[in-house]
Amino acid sequence: MSKSTGIVFAGFGGQGLQHGGKVTAYAGLNDNMEVSLMPSYGPEVRGGTSTCSVIVSDITIGSPLVPNPDILVAMNLPSLDKFESTVVAGGTILVDSSMIARKVERTDVNVYYVDATRIADEQGMKSCAIIIMLGKMMKECGTCSSEAVNKAIEKILSGKKEAMIAPNKKAFEIGFNM
Repeated sequence: MSKSTGIVFAGFGGQGLQHGGKVTAYAGLNDNMEVSLMPSYGPEVRGGTSTCSVIVSDITIGSPLVPNPDILVAMNLPSLDKFESTVVAGGTILVDSSMIARKVERTDVNVYYVDATRIADEQGMKSCAIIIMLGKMMKECGTCSSEAVNKAIEKILSGKKEAMIAPNKKAFEIGFNM
């Protein structure tokens, strides 16, 4: 049976949402899946609204739009407020509970509260909260293999950003093992 998963990473600029989406898309490619990646952010980027929509599928993707995601990764309260109602029934919402105090109101979705920003800060990996969330998402939803994610991290962060490979891999492991 074919499987297509729509994911929305949402928060504010500077939280690494585009990076999380890019890692997810590359991981899908590494697992021989069809992928679509659609970033969206305001002109101010850092601090402004930011989303990244990703589709990982074993069939051809007809449109990159994700109006009703299977998975929502909410990194701030305005994003949870905006996208909570759009997640499909039976879908999954991951909430950065370091940044969002309120609980998800829906009862027809799977919900995971991850203290990602606090954990990343404590581990000296402030910019890796999104990768902790990604690790938890991959564990709970099985979208891509761990091997594919680690290869994606190596690919995306090679060259000038190579020093960030180890912290990103550690962050992914922390999230996956939660």
